[in-house]
Amino acid sequence: MEQAFDLSDNNSLTTRTEVQKASNQSPITCEELADIEVASTQTPISVHEKEIASGDTENNKLTSDVWEHFKRQKVGGNLEYIAVCNYCHKRLSAKRKNGTSHLRTHMGLCFMRSNHTVESTQKQLQAKKESGKCKVSTFSFNQETSRKELANMIIIHEYPLNMVEHWAFKKFVGSLQPMFRFVSRNTVKSDILKIYDYERAKTMSLLDSNRSRIAITTNMWTTSNQQKGFMAITSHFIDDNWQLQSRIIRFLYLPCPHTAEVLSEALVSCLLEWNIDSKLSTLTVDNCTTNDAMIDILLEKISSSSLSLNGDLFHMRCAAHILNLIVKEGISVISDSIERIRNSVLFWSATPKRQEIFYGTARKCNISCNRNLVQDCKTRWNSTYLMLDRALVVKEVFPRLKQRESLYKFLPTEEDWVFAKEIRDRLESFYEVTTLFSGTRYPTANIYFSSICEIKLSIYEWMYSNCEKIRAMADSMIGKFEKYWSVVHGFMAMAAVLDPRFKMKLIEYYFDLLYGDGAQKEIENVRSFCYDMLKDYQARCKSKENSQVPIQASAASSSRAVVAHSKLGKRLANFDAFVDQSGGTTHVKSELDYYLEESVIPRSENFDILCWWKTNGSKYPTLQAIARDVLAIPVSTVASESAFSTGGRFVSPHRSRLHPKTLEALMCAQNWLCAEFDDADFSNKVGNSKFSEDEDIVDEASCWMGACCGE
Repeated sequence: MEQAFDLSDNNSLTTRTEVQKASNQSPITCEELADIEVASTQTPISVHEKEIASGDTENNKLTSDVWEHFKRQKVGGNLEYIAVCNYCHKRLSAKRKNGTSHLRTHMGLCFMRSNHTVESTQKQLQAKKESGKCKVSTFSFNQETSRKELANMIIIHEYPLNMVEHWAFKKFVGSLQPMFRFVSRNTVKSDILKIYDYERAKTMSLLDSNRSRIAITTNMWTTSNQQKGFMAITSHFIDDNWQLQSRIIRFLYLPCPHTAEVLSEALVSCLLEWNIDSKLSTLTVDNCTTNDAMIDILLEKISSSSLSLNGDLFHMRCAAHILNLIVKEGISVISDSIERIRNSVLFWSATPKRQEIFYGTARKCNISCNRNLVQDCKTRWNSTYLMLDRALVVKEVFPRLKQRESLYKFLPTEEDWVFAKEIRDRLESFYEVTTLFSGTRYPTANIYFSSICEIKLSIYEWMYSNCEKIRAMADSMIGKFEKYWSVVHGFMAMAAVLDPRFKMKLIEYYFDLLYGDGAQKEIENVRSFCYDMLKDYQARCKSKENSQVPIQASAASSSRAVVAHSKLGKRLANFDAFVDQSGGTTHVKSELDYYLEESVIPRSENFDILCWWKTNGSKYPTLQAIARDVLAIPVSTVASESAFSTGGRFVSPHRSRLHPKTLEALMCAQNWLCAEFDDADFSNKVGNSKFSEDEDIVDEASCWMGACCGE
């Protein structure tokens, strides 16, 4: 390909031989030279465009940004300069009087520049406040990287797969990067599955290398559009940096019937596939007979020797679901007493027109109404609490509305509002505890014991109320409470003891209030359980140390060592029996003794128990291992049920044909990718698109368990 350069100033032309020798380029034809001269002379040069292109000395600076795309070369002996394109290597004039307009024109017409390979460098202005100047840097466009980021965006933000085929999306991306080659939704689906496989291998490696036990939560969900049953299995553990981690390991489709045998088979298959069957601590499930039967089948299939205390504490009931059952039992007794308030809320929230009238009247009464009225729902006890809580704020609006609306016939009396306030205040503690148990970003095992004891004391207090309806509600709730929590779960009591703010002092304080004269026996039961846990972990540590004894170099010397060790072991075994009979071991203190002898630390709401055990666990290595396993146990299944909220958005009415394998890839990959973000700024990066109103985020979180509680 012949190349030319602009030499429009005939008076300063060097000889043709000198130019060819200096530039070391192919000869220039007369026709090409004439065309270049005409194009250069016809190009208008504005005042703005007339920038310094070159100079007679080396000290002249090239201030125009066009020189990022051209190289200036000296030709001939008259100190003339030419501009060589970095892409097509075409040579143009670089004289001062010609400016840079013709160079910019060439940049817009250069075919090699617009169709450069994906490794070509382009300019990207990055507005950074560095000395008040705009920093210019280069970047390399990569098609594969852009496709990966596109798939990550669809996974994290739950966008539809076919958005890549929308013409507006293509137009937008084309304005940002014309070099991006668009892909189809099938290609995006393939990219998502590749990301899922890669992140799955990373997560499996993380769980495999983790040295602590892993707690599991699981639950079932049926899609409203597909009418298919899905099983969510979530793992919970504390990593080596003492950060609480949660990972969805399966979101698998299970065909009907969903019997205990089918659920247990799917769960065991998942545990074996992920190689965590020997590292389990507990399995947290909601309260139903199918789950009880599933636990029994699991204990038969999983080796009990790998579980703590031979699997006696493997079954963990969801505390949030049990709280739901207790409160629903009490609300059923007083349901008729708040009927007029329920009907009033239902009447004024039935149609948009009535809602406008209601909130308009509230503004005229100078009543702040930032939250909408909440209708009562039988399967969600906290909806009753929210209904009363928000209705009490605007109770003065209802009498005003009675005067202007003849169809409104459910005006609550003053006695109704007094009773509603008392019920709201008493249910508030349940609401706070339910929200507390539903957390997944902080340990919940250590707060279980104190919260449950406070709930029981509150119910006892209600039994002595002056209101007969309150006493009836308390009698109904205490019966349900004793059914589920008459026996304190050992792991949860151990978690309270491992909190340096509480230790055994918390057990002693609450048991004195709950059991009176029989408190000492219950306290000793908890203390005995803690020592049993300590012995169990110490025995496991010794077995691991024995299994890691290095192999001797010589077989003969190894056999002699075994014989000598066995003889010495028999003598020392007799010595141990002698010490036990003489009571010589009573003065030997364990880690737990030293830990309990230390004073409790001052109680603080911002206390980080994981950080405390990370920094202070060197004094109590066995207790540290116990704390790492116990504090990772979730007391509710909200972590698994929150996946159903995400699944409901993935399987929308417009995406009802989504394949179960694709749905699992989207669900799990989103969880794994989000876990890589820092918790503090993840909400800023991703946003809270899951909820319609910021103030209802906690309400939605505590309502996840509604549909499957006690049904």
